[in-house]
Amino acid sequence: MSNSPKSALECRNVTVKFGDVTALSEVSASFAPGHIHAVVGQNGAGKTTFARVAAGLVQPTSGAVNVMGDDIRTGRVSESRAAGVELVHQSFALPPSFTVAETMEFGATGKGGIYSRKGLAKKWRAHLAGLDVQVDLNRRIRDLPIETQQGIEIARALVTDARVLILDEPTAVLSPAGIDMLFARVRRLRERGVTVILILHKIREVLGIADTVTVLRGGQKVEGPLPVAEVSGERLANLIVGEAVAKTLDRHDRDALVGTKSPVRGDSDQPAHATGPAILSMKAVSTRPDSGGIALDGVDLEIRPGEIVGIAGVEGNGQKTLVRAISALADLTSGSIQLAGHDVTGEPLAARRAIGLRIIPFERNVEGLSLTSSLWQNWSARELLQGRLLKLIRPSAVRDACDRSLKEWSVHYHNSAQKAGSLSGGNAQKVILAREIDPDAKLIIAAQPTRGLDIGATAFVWQALRQARDRGAAILLISSDLDELFDISDRVVVMLSGRLNGEFRAPFDIGLVGAAMTGAVAGASA
Repeated sequence: MSNSPKSALECRNVTVKFGDVTALSEVSASFAPGHIHAVVGQNGAGKTTFARVAAGLVQPTSGAVNVMGDDIRTGRVSESRAAGVELVHQSFALPPSFTVAETMEFGATGKGGIYSRKGLAKKWRAHLAGLDVQVDLNRRIRDLPIETQQGIEIARALVTDARVLILDEPTAVLSPAGIDMLFARVRRLRERGVTVILILHKIREVLGIADTVTVLRGGQKVEGPLPVAEVSGERLANLIVGEAVAKTLDRHDRDALVGTKSPVRGDSDQPAHATGPAILSMKAVSTRPDSGGIALDGVDLEIRPGEIVGIAGVEGNGQKTLVRAISALADLTSGSIQLAGHDVTGEPLAARRAIGLRIIPFERNVEGLSLTSSLWQNWSARELLQGRLLKLIRPSAVRDACDRSLKEWSVHYHNSAQKAGSLSGGNAQKVILAREIDPDAKLIIAAQPTRGLDIGATAFVWQALRQARDRGAAILLISSDLDELFDISDRVVVMLSGRLNGEFRAPFDIGLVGAAMTGAVAGASA
């Protein structure tokens, strides 16, 4: 008779409150040893909080955590690690200037020392090879592809012979080939007896890797663990968003939002070809590396009115530099940029905005909004950026205009004097949309416009971009989510190492796009 515990990890009635916000409410879930478990839910469902409680990073307001049959003291990382629980965060914490061997040593000991490079490489080579991480141990972390960095994160987490490994949104920054590599690695861990819990948000990923799935919604457990073999993608989609919300979504949008199916096509209502002179024309644009990322190298890109062009690529391949170059924030070393028929190569941002450039930035709480300023001040920044507030203004008139605009964009707020930092992520993004998508907008750059938003807010953003396109604006959409790109883009262009590496039209083929993202196919087109 086996004495092995029934659960590798069990959470009982776990509640987490941050002030007046309840992130988790009476969540109980049990995960069997030696299996791959998925925890799914839309943004804000409580998935990451759940993972952080299990790893000892968050002290629950109430409830208990049990590892391998023993209750542990919650809110203590040392307790969770000693019990065998390790968490790999979505945002990697690897020191970029360290070599691979130095990173492994520091992760194992938490301290520096005097070592020989050769000795460290020899010490960690077998451990990495055993997890199928093929890498030169003397290379710097910053020089490695994202898939290899993730493999090192997992290897570092398993130094202590972890019995429960939690991966928080591990597929979010990977190419399709990178996801396949990750899943192969996870299956090998299961064969070694490691219990793996994957925090995911795409249903097809759940169906492709997990043994069981647990669904969270609004901080509560809806179902689970359910055997994946006994649950359909349709049922999971309804559990994630709720049947009432599911009924309000376009079928293609819903499939893209929850990743029910592999994305292979665009919306049937998208125009086959945009017409008219290009709104944006970039010819042989190169830059120096800057704070926005790696340099651009000979980029040629045109976007016409009434067209959404999506930029795909593993993060860090020049997407931020592309936006900074168009926005006059990165100096060009060669090439030219035309906007709505005007040569703006040497023009400042204000001049480009006056012509019709609008920007939904990568980081809404850093670049898009001043969280300590009022809503009306944030909204009126459009006029300031275009140099129109040098004349005498009446604050009451600006506040009235702001109120009309925010109501038109369905922003939930108390009054326009409240601080932008008091809004939810979805409502904060709507304030930016209200400011940036106006009748004078000719080119709208939407950089990760739905990151961190729930499904309802994401669908709202997609609809706003489509409506702007239908009014004749040109849209440049940068996203790490291929489902999003395939659902609303008319064309998808792949960025790789600061260059454009392929252009695709609907119906989109995830295999071809993924190959272009990794460089397996050069100059792909469709």
